[in-house]
Amino acid sequence: MYRELVDGLSDQPIFLTRYSAIRALTEQLAAPLGAEDQCVQSMADASPTKWHLAHTTWFFETLVLKPYAPNYAPFNPAYSHLFNSYYEALGSRHPRPQRGLLTRPTVGEILEYRRHVDEAIARLFETASRTHRAQFEELAELGLHHEQQHQELILTDIKHAFSCNPLLPAYVPAQGTETSSGATQPLNWLDYAGGIIPIGHSRGDFAFDNERPRHLVLLRPYRLASRLITCGEYLAFMEDGGYSHPELWLSDGWAAVQSQGWTAPLYWSRGNDGWQVFTLNGLQPMRLDEAVIHLSFYEAAAYAAWAGKRLPTEFEWEAASVAQPVAGNFLDPLRPHPKPAPLGNGVAQLYGDAWEWTRSAYEPYPGFRPFEGAAVEYNGKFMCGQMVLRGGSAATPQGHIRSTYRNFFPPRARWQFSGIRLAEDA
Repeated sequence: MYRELVDGLSDQPIFLTRYSAIRALTEQLAAPLGAEDQCVQSMADASPTKWHLAHTTWFFETLVLKPYAPNYAPFNPAYSHLFNSYYEALGSRHPRPQRGLLTRPTVGEILEYRRHVDEAIARLFETASRTHRAQFEELAELGLHHEQQHQELILTDIKHAFSCNPLLPAYVPAQGTETSSGATQPLNWLDYAGGIIPIGHSRGDFAFDNERPRHLVLLRPYRLASRLITCGEYLAFMEDGGYSHPELWLSDGWAAVQSQGWTAPLYWSRGNDGWQVFTLNGLQPMRLDEAVIHLSFYEAAAYAAWAGKRLPTEFEWEAASVAQPVAGNFLDPLRPHPKPAPLGNGVAQLYGDAWEWTRSAYEPYPGFRPFEGAAVEYNGKFMCGQMVLRGGSAATPQGHIRSTYRNFFPPRARWQFSGIRLAEDA
């Protein structure tokens, strides 16, 4: 089971309302893009926008409709090959690095595919008995959270593609000019007692399999920085030769600096008037008080070493965040970008603005059990060679994050909205 069923099945109209809203947001995020934009794949790790539109639809068709909807007729049988991502048990797949070669089907045909599947999902939920719904409702719920993950990927992937265009086009035009106040919220330190702490999801609502089971972790007393590291603070690291001192870097990180020629975060450039940052609103002057993003784990760890601190473990982060409201600077389609930390004395920016690299490798919790059935390949097969990030970003949809949510990427990844929060032993 993907989650425990408590108090019966969810209300059918509520599910379909959520389903329609999430599916509509995906298309809203694609709407500013032309057909040419939606076909572009700028690197093997990214995917074209129209592939995201189709793959999230393939998920509902393949895992929900084909096995559970009586007499369901697939929109196009060839799509099962084109839009499978990494599910070995579900058949063959088009090679990931070649998704940008799929000029056909067109964007229009993919939108027709989405309508076809949306109508079939609605019919299934409207006609299924309570017993029948018990067989597929959790898979459909997983599909909604899966689609929200791809909403963020639509933005990160098109941002990388546009950054490769000499015109540096904006995904959406900037809504006026924002200037820095010149004042950065002071970086303070908050003490946490540690102890034997429960970690992981335990409620009956949705969670991914990698968030379970709940278990106990021993934490020594520790301290967390009150906010994320800013562009101005990271610039000080750069100006102090941060990218030229191997003693600050992990061995693999130093190799990446040398082989990739890293000298600044991804999307930073120096113009005639100072540093600029490429954003989804186009090229903008760098704001010193904004959270720095688009850093690899290696860069985050090197900055922490330079500052005489360290990155938090994912368990330290979760223990600090669990009592905080899940609120912050999440996805605004008109300005998907970090904001300066708000004024206040407590901990800030735990949620939103930037995914926070932790010092924790992405590993299974004790007693981990993957999803059952076809979804068994969803998370567990990636539990090697990746690092955990927490908290969500300015590109993460509202309502998608929890204190137990575990994101993960390889340590070299930079195209995500990833940043830094420092920690130290108390």
